[in-house]
Amino acid sequence: MKIDEELKSNFKSPQQRAIVNIRYTSNFLGNVQNHFMSRYDLSMAQFNILRILRGAKDMINVNTVKERMIEKSPNTTRLMDKLIDKGLIERTRCTEDRRVVYVKISEHGLNILSDMDKDLDINTLIKANLTDEEANTLSDLLDKVREKNA
Repeated sequence: MKIDEELKSNFKSPQQRAIVNIRYTSNFLGNVQNHFMSRYDLSMAQFNILRILRGAKDMINVNTVKERMIEKSPNTTRLMDKLIDKGLIERTRCTEDRRVVYVKISEHGLNILSDMDKDLDINTLIKANLTDEEANTLSDLLDKVREKNA
């Protein structure tokens, strides 16, 4: 359904329509992802941390994790504490500088992500409605929006 029909709204400009559509669709995708994450007792931010650590393949410091997060959060340390409590990540203090903390994904965390990868690939939602070319065009256009505003 078109955003105009969905929200029963007339937009002042194509740009306003695009912005509202981006926000509305982002919220829609977030709700789908949150519902999926709840089955694993994870938040999207925690999932993001696990994916960052899986991609790092080794210990990285907490500040690097914070820099790589999709949605920046002042609660990153607290989120990591919860992941440690669940046995999904491990934390180690630097021996030279105790202010520096390193984290890495645990074997249990890798297994959870592997299960999640098999259970539902969020990309399926996009693949069902967009061709590869359309998805690339959408991504390129979103990159373009951020280019001059970064």
